[in-house]
Amino acid sequence: MLIRPRRHTAAVLAGAVALLTTLTATPAEAGSHPTPVHPSLREHLAAYYDFEHPVRGAPAKERDLGFSRTDIELVNGGARMRTPDGAHRGSRASLQVGQVNPRTAGNDDWKAGVHGPSGVPTLGAFNAVEGVTVMGWFKATGPNPAPNSNTAAPDDRYGAVGLAGVLSGDSDGHAVRALLEIIDVNGELRLVALGRRVDGAGSQTFAASRDWRTLLPDGEWVFLAATFDFGTGAMALYRNGQRLDGFYTVPGDPWDLSGPGPHRSSPTDPRGIKIGGSFPQNTAERNPCSCRMDSLMFLNRAVDGEHIRAQYRLVTSL
Repeated sequence: MLIRPRRHTAAVLAGAVALLTTLTATPAEAGSHPTPVHPSLREHLAAYYDFEHPVRGAPAKERDLGFSRTDIELVNGGARMRTPDGAHRGSRASLQVGQVNPRTAGNDDWKAGVHGPSGVPTLGAFNAVEGVTVMGWFKATGPNPAPNSNTAAPDDRYGAVGLAGVLSGDSDGHAVRALLEIIDVNGELRLVALGRRVDGAGSQTFAASRDWRTLLPDGEWVFLAATFDFGTGAMALYRNGQRLDGFYTVPGDPWDLSGPGPHRSSPTDPRGIKIGGSFPQNTAERNPCSCRMDSLMFLNRAVDGEHIRAQYRLVTSL
């Protein structure tokens, strides 16, 4: 569980301030790739955040190094959320997210993202798209799932842990087009890919068979990826470059693929990106993640396992 910002130790604050000063002093231009990105991914890398590039003059915003130039907000914690704990040797920093006040129904959780009530135009690469990939590095840093701050029951916990995803075109800040998260599946928490092809219609979930606590153990950096092929209905999960066994949780045809194709997502711009919990516009709290994140990638294509393994090997072989 993330403690209140004022209780952070002096050492952590000093390190974060020093890191931020260094990053702000030598910002890279958006669209460059200072952290290694495999060449085969760049064409489809719509949004990419390494949490080492604050927007000039706005340290509570993170610069998008993908081609969409969709900068995001570091909600509630601002620049303090950048932590000197890189996931791999090509990284100097990561993003700390998490719950701040578990006993208070408020809007102070640390999370990140962007939200536009009528869509985010720069995310047009995910408009009527055939597929999506969400991937990045994740490290659990506290108890998950978090206590549910929206109920009076002291022992009630959220039924999900939000990692990262692209919102749907009609989202209130929670509904998604493509999401990587941990969620309750038939009474048991599992790591899942959750996708929705048509705005307002049903979603499909692909759940990993293995215990999520072995897939995302506390204190260990793990490279996770989720792919969503809206043309075929295929979804997949990967951990450290290896495909995970799993199963679909919704019977039937929730993506409505029975009719003639080609099948794409709704022809709408997503209403944003959410990272570390729902409602990036900060109007509510739901499903916070006590964790750190690094090198988050949002691609407008469902890439195959070879591409995912290539990215993993690239940054782990430095």
